[in-house]
Amino acid sequence: MGALDGYKILDFTTLLPGPYATMTLADLGAEVLKVSSRDKYDLVVNWPPVIEGAKVTGAQGWLGRNKKTMFLNLKKPAAVEAVKKLVMEYDIVVEQFRPGVMDKLGVGYEQLKKINPRVIYCAITGYGQHGPFAMKAGHDINYLSRAGISYAAGRKEGGPSLYNFQIADVAGGSMNAVASILAAIIYREKTGEGQFIDVSMQDSVVPFNSMDGASCLAGGPMPERESGLLNGGGIYDFYETKDGAYMSVGSLEPKFFAGLCDGLGHPEWRDGKILRTDTALVKKTFREEFLKKTREEWTEIFSKLDACVEPVMDLEEVSHDAHLLERGMWPEVEVPVSENVRVKQMGCPMNLSACPPRYAHAGYPEGYHTEEILTSMGYTAQEIEDMTNG
Repeated sequence: MGALDGYKILDFTTLLPGPYATMTLADLGAEVLKVSSRDKYDLVVNWPPVIEGAKVTGAQGWLGRNKKTMFLNLKKPAAVEAVKKLVMEYDIVVEQFRPGVMDKLGVGYEQLKKINPRVIYCAITGYGQHGPFAMKAGHDINYLSRAGISYAAGRKEGGPSLYNFQIADVAGGSMNAVASILAAIIYREKTGEGQFIDVSMQDSVVPFNSMDGASCLAGGPMPERESGLLNGGGIYDFYETKDGAYMSVGSLEPKFFAGLCDGLGHPEWRDGKILRTDTALVKKTFREEFLKKTREEWTEIFSKLDACVEPVMDLEEVSHDAHLLERGMWPEVEVPVSENVRVKQMGCPMNLSACPPRYAHAGYPEGYHTEEILTSMGYTAQEIEDMTNG
């Protein structure tokens, strides 16, 4: 039994934030039906490569995991009526349009609430449902920039730094959507009432300023690049090795710093007093030391020390990491509409002892369940054709 068995979600999202959120809920047992337009371009559906022997891309197969998928053209009145019928059963709705779009289509929160007062309606947007930026378009890089995160990230000389993952989208939008929906479910079970959830990705990453942010707001200094304990101003950093690879050093606490000093051959600094007088010398020396051995050699040395020093690994290495394999983070998932094709995917990090995540199947091709679902609702083949095409 999944933790969310019996809960049914109507998913109108595309790209990453909404689909990742609903995949997480589906992994935990919720029944998710993804509703999309036959003609609307979705980057995920077109993100190469296509899985060999299957009809979906790797990204589509991952984000569509455990979901069903159907087409509806919400500009057609019949399609709007179909959604209103579905919401009597799928009483959790997730959408990712700009504010007001679903209202204009006739399937916004107030309209669906009249049909099913228990509906939980989660809207994920860049800047939220109200405020001067509410209608503004954006992407992850914009939300991080307007939340103060990018300003203090990177190097003094090089400026802000990019990551190859979407912090505001996933850690911000997706995870806050999941947490908010679960909170709304608990509230509904107590009161019988549904509600509207406004998830802003900019809002979501403001708290990511964390300790520096809290300190600044309490009268401390403005966070600047390479000025703080965690953004390059101290020993907490990446260090290049002899073979051009890197080690990550997180030796903040005294006992970990002592282990770092032992590993790098500077036991005279174990007490940490030098960090109060000449951190620059320590860091310069450590950079020189790390360049004397390869990443593999340093990994071996620090595997025997309690120092919070680890290699910077590529994804291929990580996907074969013995620890993560044992943790079940790389499930082999069956790909539907294929001849016994299975694909390795990134797993769900929510480890529940009584009801762990499930991986029933990878994503289906877009719209695969359209006829099945609409036929079961009593629609004819011609009606289905009319409400799904442009």
